[in-house]
Amino acid sequence: MPTPKRKMGRAPTRQRASQWKATPPTYAECPQCHQPKLPHRVCANCGYYAGRQAIEVEE
Repeated sequence: MPTPKRKMGRAPTRQRASQWKATPPTYAECPQCHQPKLPHRVCANCGYYAGRQAIEVEE
């Protein structure tokens, strides 16, 4: 396994580390109940996905 010949300085290390950014989750509106939900997931509020009842939700 190749190893670096010299120690990497602080600047390149910190520049690389600065590119790690957390992104907030994207939300879509449920077409049935208009509550925010994660895309491509069953709505936790009404239980619908792709226009049909996917799961039974207790009220």
